[in-house]
Amino acid sequence: MKACCAGVLVALSAMSWSQAISPTHVDDFSGKPRVVVISDIGNEPDDQMSFVRFLMYSNEFDIEGMIATTSTWQREKTHAETMRELIDSYGQVRTNLMLHAKGWPDPADLRTRVFTGQSAYGMAAVGPGKSSEGAKALAEAIVRGAERNDPRPLWVCIWGGAGTLAQALLDLKGAHSPDETAKLIARLRIYSISDQDDAGPWIRKEFPELFYIVSPSTPTSGEYASATWTGISGDRYYRNGEGADATTVTNEWLDANIRSKGPLGKKYPRFMFIMEGDTPSFLGLIGNGLNAYRRPDWGGWGGRYVFRQPYGETRAIWTQGGDEFKRVDSRDTVTGADGREHTSDQATIWRWREAFQNDFAARMTWTVLDYAHANHNPVAVVNGNGGTAPLDINVRVGQTITLDASQSSDPDQGQAIHFHWFHYAEAGLADGNLAALTLTGGDTARVTVRADAACQQWWLPLIPCKGDGVAHVILAVTDEGKPRLTSYRRVILHVRSSAGE
Repeated sequence: MKACCAGVLVALSAMSWSQAISPTHVDDFSGKPRVVVISDIGNEPDDQMSFVRFLMYSNEFDIEGMIATTSTWQREKTHAETMRELIDSYGQVRTNLMLHAKGWPDPADLRTRVFTGQSAYGMAAVGPGKSSEGAKALAEAIVRGAERNDPRPLWVCIWGGAGTLAQALLDLKGAHSPDETAKLIARLRIYSISDQDDAGPWIRKEFPELFYIVSPSTPTSGEYASATWTGISGDRYYRNGEGADATTVTNEWLDANIRSKGPLGKKYPRFMFIMEGDTPSFLGLIGNGLNAYRRPDWGGWGGRYVFRQPYGETRAIWTQGGDEFKRVDSRDTVTGADGREHTSDQATIWRWREAFQNDFAARMTWTVLDYAHANHNPVAVVNGNGGTAPLDINVRVGQTITLDASQSSDPDQGQAIHFHWFHYAEAGLADGNLAALTLTGGDTARVTVRADAACQQWWLPLIPCKGDGVAHVILAVTDEGKPRLTSYRRVILHVRSSAGE
């Protein structure tokens, strides 16, 4: 082991992190998620679009690195200068943003966190002696979390090729023993927008314990149309969004609500193919009350995934698909804009589209107006519990409970708020049985919830239900501002089966 890394030993020896993260593991920590972005920004407009939104939520994250890299679409160039230009535009609006919320990072500090990653394509640019400043910065961020025994994992959002991540992992492996490396890797959470070079498959094979969210693909666009992340806006281009309302992802809507809003809005380009294909990688990290970052099968603005081994992969990852025989998979069934139910992986994202687009539009307004003339998110309170953390409640089959959100409020004077409770029937699959519920009064402040069974009735008779179940109830509180804003709370019901069930 290299002498420079000896200080990590003490931190690692005290760690309680498992080397293998169980699919039932839930990340439980307070504070902002730690985030690194790896982007092939400059290859076409969508990365720049996503980067603008990322900056508009920079108060929600601890940003430890923004790394410009390559991909199959941009094999020999990187554009860190584009990231810095956008940060400079963010700097022009930061003072106004501080009128609306706390925690906006200093643009000068953000500039120091911009790095250049591997400057050539994929695994050909990875190996001993090939480390880039981006790979070094990523490896240092991983080690830094261990040194300070930070309970928060490090999220790596990959918008382009994964070569820089591959190099960072290779560097860590060369500097630490196998056991130390495994404990460091246990601190990572990867969300990759498909595979945009040959590094992703290599990483998943060489580091089999790494927590990885991805729809595996060839390093081309051949499988994009089936990928969950296209639910952000891919309805028309990929022709895969049946039931989705595309109103808020058109260039016309973006002109009126994003591009017209100040210096940073002017930097938001018109899309070439779809709007912000990379945004789902960090959308679920936003502290809106859904807490989807705690486990990918909970579902949220960034989509929902299941833990399984896709064909061609060497081990299980967080991905799409599932057991069709049991009718349990990664797809959500959602009522679409046409009033009919639609079932798809893309629906796990587009079901939230109006809310996350309105949220973005409101934040862009924050860059140009004062507090009194802008809208702000309502505050959701359930059973007297404030904050955004999920509530865990134990119930028995046949038991009815009341969930009360009447203490919820809106920070903007005189605005009414509206309530919508719903059973997110697909959420929590890794826990085993998904329970059946009946909700009464779902559009009021108080909802009654009856636990009908420990298992939903989609299992075939040949597969009997055994044991307890889990069910996720979501509260959405929406105000009447312009645009209308929504906050959430997640209630997790642990349903104990009745005797003999």
